[in-house]
Amino acid sequence: MRIVSGLYRGRTINPPKNFKARPTTDFAKEALFNILVNYFDFEEIEALDLFSGTGSMGYEFASRGAASVEMVEKSFVHSEFIRKTLQEIGISKARIIKSDAFIYIERMSRPFDIIFADPPYDMENIKTLPDKVLESKLMKENAWFILEHGSSVTFSDHPACFDHRNYGSVHFSFFKRPNAV
Repeated sequence: MRIVSGLYRGRTINPPKNFKARPTTDFAKEALFNILVNYFDFEEIEALDLFSGTGSMGYEFASRGAASVEMVEKSFVHSEFIRKTLQEIGISKARIIKSDAFIYIERMSRPFDIIFADPPYDMENIKTLPDKVLESKLMKENAWFILEHGSSVTFSDHPACFDHRNYGSVHFSFFKRPNAV
């Protein structure tokens, strides 16, 4: 796994062999950021990475100059790995929060420009995630929520879903609040 672009471009991240996370592929990550760069000025955005896993997406946001990045991960092992990696790379505009993503969504009120979530593809309540985020206080006025998921789930009938892209086995569904679409 590597950081695709920006200040820390080319840095490789090597999680331990027993890590139980599935990082977004470099190909899919690069394609996603090629979309985002056309809509957002990264130096002005505040990004939230839910279900951070290895931290791959959070590192990418930080490398591309995001004003701040908040990463949320429930696993102690994973959150410690992310914390150490942020320190080793020297990323100061990102921080890791050890928390369950659903609890974080319910309790936090700091708004973000981009919220990215990469939950386990087989997570039971994955279909509820867009509504929970859209109804939370986490989204700025024109914020995007991007959900990575497998092919067994579709959000094409969701009223706030405005785009869907797939890159091999990686699917991204894009959401905005209905009044912002």
